[in-house]
Amino acid sequence: MTPGVELLEGLNPAQKEAVETIDGPLLIIAGPGSGKTRVITHRIAYLVRACGVSPRRIIAVTFTNKAAREMRDRLQQLVGAQADALTVGTFHAFCALLLRREGESIGLPANYSIYDADDQLSLIKQAMELAELEPKRNPPQAIRSVISKAKSLLMDSRGLAQRAETYFEEISARVFHHYEELLARNNAVDFDDLLMKAVLLLQEVSEVRERYQSRYQYLMVDEFQDTNVAQYRLARLLAGDQANICVVGDPDQSIYSWRSADIRNILSFQQDYPQAKTISLEQNYRSTGAILEAAQNLISVNGMRLQKGLFTDNGQGAPLVVHEAYDQEEEASFVLGEIDRLVREESVKPGDCAVMYRVNAQSRALEEACLHRGTKYRLVGGVRFYQRREVKDLLAYLHLLHNPADEVNLSRVISVPPRGIGAKSMQALARWALDQQIPLFTAMQRIAACRSAGEPCPVALPSRAAKAVADFATMVDELIASSANTRIVDLIDQVLEATGLRRHIQSGEDRPDERWENILEFREIAQEYNAEEPADGLATLLERISLVADVDSYEESEESITLITLHQAKGLEFPVVFIVGLEEGLLPHSRSMESEEQLEEERRLCYVGITRAQHHLYLLRAFRRGFMGSTGPTVSSRFLREIPGHLLTAAKREQSVKPASKRSSFGARGPAIDAPPAPMPVRPTLEIGDLVRHSSFGEGVVTDFVASAGDHEVTIQFREDVGVKRLLLSFAPLEKIEG
Repeated sequence: MTPGVELLEGLNPAQKEAVETIDGPLLIIAGPGSGKTRVITHRIAYLVRACGVSPRRIIAVTFTNKAAREMRDRLQQLVGAQADALTVGTFHAFCALLLRREGESIGLPANYSIYDADDQLSLIKQAMELAELEPKRNPPQAIRSVISKAKSLLMDSRGLAQRAETYFEEISARVFHHYEELLARNNAVDFDDLLMKAVLLLQEVSEVRERYQSRYQYLMVDEFQDTNVAQYRLARLLAGDQANICVVGDPDQSIYSWRSADIRNILSFQQDYPQAKTISLEQNYRSTGAILEAAQNLISVNGMRLQKGLFTDNGQGAPLVVHEAYDQEEEASFVLGEIDRLVREESVKPGDCAVMYRVNAQSRALEEACLHRGTKYRLVGGVRFYQRREVKDLLAYLHLLHNPADEVNLSRVISVPPRGIGAKSMQALARWALDQQIPLFTAMQRIAACRSAGEPCPVALPSRAAKAVADFATMVDELIASSANTRIVDLIDQVLEATGLRRHIQSGEDRPDERWENILEFREIAQEYNAEEPADGLATLLERISLVADVDSYEESEESITLITLHQAKGLEFPVVFIVGLEEGLLPHSRSMESEEQLEEERRLCYVGITRAQHHLYLLRAFRRGFMGSTGPTVSSRFLREIPGHLLTAAKREQSVKPASKRSSFGARGPAIDAPPAPMPVRPTLEIGDLVRHSSFGEGVVTDFVASAGDHEVTIQFREDVGVKRLLLSFAPLEKIEG
């Protein structure tokens, strides 16, 4: 038998064709549940085993560590030890590695720090001070969003300034300029920089570009519909003239435009590569016929898509259950009651069930219902492990040892535990460091050197503060020296002792046992990197942690139901899925009413949720919903009306409801969902300082306005007996008072 031929066994004709199509550009349109990961891994294995391609010559990139881990595990089974030579990971992980190895060519030292969202925000606030902008009138989160969007389009601050179309973009460009300077001063990059600087490196340094194009002769990109301009540019640079680029994705599952994903990448791939071959994977192995038919009818309404037909051999299965609850509390009660019934009557495990929703705030009613019933649940997207205070403090020390120029992490730990270095002393020290044009930690080292030599302190600090600064600098210098030859776990132990962090945590009043258990858990995680050379172990640990996402920590459990947003559910599947909040203004979200393009993305989001379900799918809405300070009647989602009635049925059992006049509108033929949606009210454009009127709270003044994913949170000071309220603009019944 020809080597590798067995890799084709069990593949359907389209999958087999995709695996055997080796040379030149290839576009694989992979419908949900069509076995795309199997195709990707078998294609890579076929290259190695049947075509004799060295695994060093192959690179596969995807979007989550979870997906990359699954791909790597499957490849281990298919090609054994040769899988170790393959490059398989996320875009950001590949770029981080590339910049560590080659970044000096564009002026980026190898020991750079990767700043997370909180670190970025801290630096942007500093940049705003330098730009003399008031945070209350110019929300830092909104400026961060503008900067992130610009970077995804490969624009620096000068480019943004030249292309700015609004006043807010103009001031964001000013902040962006100072933000770039601060990142350079801290020897740090943010997530967008990883992509942007990797593209810059490959574009500007021909020697590096040619070396990597020569090494990677075959490139595969998973979830291609989620790439942004920078990621697609990176892929094209790596593919080079050989153009052995295989992209896999589904435009019907493009749901991340708010992260700058550009659906046009997959829609225009054939224009960029006219010789590209296109193969559609249309057989669905996940869902029942009813679920698949519902999904296809829904998504067929969209215009911006590539046509494909989906089919399954799984049988028709049960109809989709549609249920209207009175409010979100009853909605949650119905979900948990139905899960109890499925566990009791159909041998379903709690871990088989997922409850999906459009925005994180919807989890509140579900969590309260779980706690009331004693139902175990896992909330995906809660406070992440690495964002917990004690873990973040320990990480800040480790970042400082790795990159002493990192002033964000230095500022975090300078007084953890307290050392007698106050804010005024730090401000004086920072001013002196800036005047001397040296990093903040270098300034601390000079104070320590002066004290050691018996010389006066070069900065006007109280003697107690000067001693504390000198002691801190000496301690960190000793730990830096130790980090060069100490394995990572032992280094963590040294940091905990030398800094006083262990004693600080264990003697604290805020859940000391729980917080120390988190430190021990972190120490256990670090064991994975203990076999590496000391400096490499520290760098690799910090890099991997910086790139962790919420869904990466998701693990299946038989005992706990999953509460998860529709965005986070991408890539997962469950035997039983409940989608709650199918109401106009929520799903689809009110912000999507501004354009047909945004509305189509909301429909794709609903499509993604539906296609996560294997056997049972429940679609729920509430007659009334209280949300972020506003309560009122709702209108059923148009997406319910886009699913044929013969695929839907009402719930089998009555739930406890409010007064009879407000009961569910179900009849023998299912829920009443035929009425057209009521027009959504026009939401006012608000700025800080505007006067507004709320239908329940009366008149108030806007004191803060923060952009969030697809929405804005407005903080309003109402009259004294009402107080301050934080409301979502898309839900709050607000009217702007002119004049």
